[in-house]
Amino acid sequence: MGLQEALGYEPGSANIVQRLMQRIASSRPGSWLFQKLLYRIDRPIFRWSRGRITVPGLVAGLPVIMLTTTGAKSGIERTMPLVGVPVEGDLAVIGSNYGQPATPGWVHNLEANPTGRVAYRDASVEVVARPATDEESNRIFDLAAGIYGGYAAYRARADQRTIRVFVLAIASTPG
Repeated sequence: MGLQEALGYEPGSANIVQRLMQRIASSRPGSWLFQKLLYRIDRPIFRWSRGRITVPGLVAGLPVIMLTTTGAKSGIERTMPLVGVPVEGDLAVIGSNYGQPATPGWVHNLEANPTGRVAYRDASVEVVARPATDEESNRIFDLAAGIYGGYAAYRARADQRTIRVFVLAIASTPG
């Protein structure tokens, strides 16, 4: 069983209003605003709703997972809402940071310590991340565009850096 199945993760289709919100979010001003505010709002809503509601899920129809990593410098657990991209039964995450110039902190965290936890709705699974190959990254970007068209705009705006992509799989348990 892969991570996608373990979480019961199935991306749905956005309605017309949600698609409009996606267009706004992928614009330069929209992505800047969401990058600054969204995760601050989304984490408490996710906890309050016991994983049933996320802001991007509600307003933009995006399937959001909560990825918990360990801070590369602080050692403190950090949780970020991210769109999970189904790939061969597992999930991939893209360090686009809404197309902003800086690489998001969770990328550095996974590079320092590839273990973490993914929560989706009422399920939570321990995971291990691995960097996607260049070929996989291109394929994952193509898959991601089917979920959220903004990834193409983010990739174009962040062309001064390499956007890192990770594949998340269920962590094997010692047995």
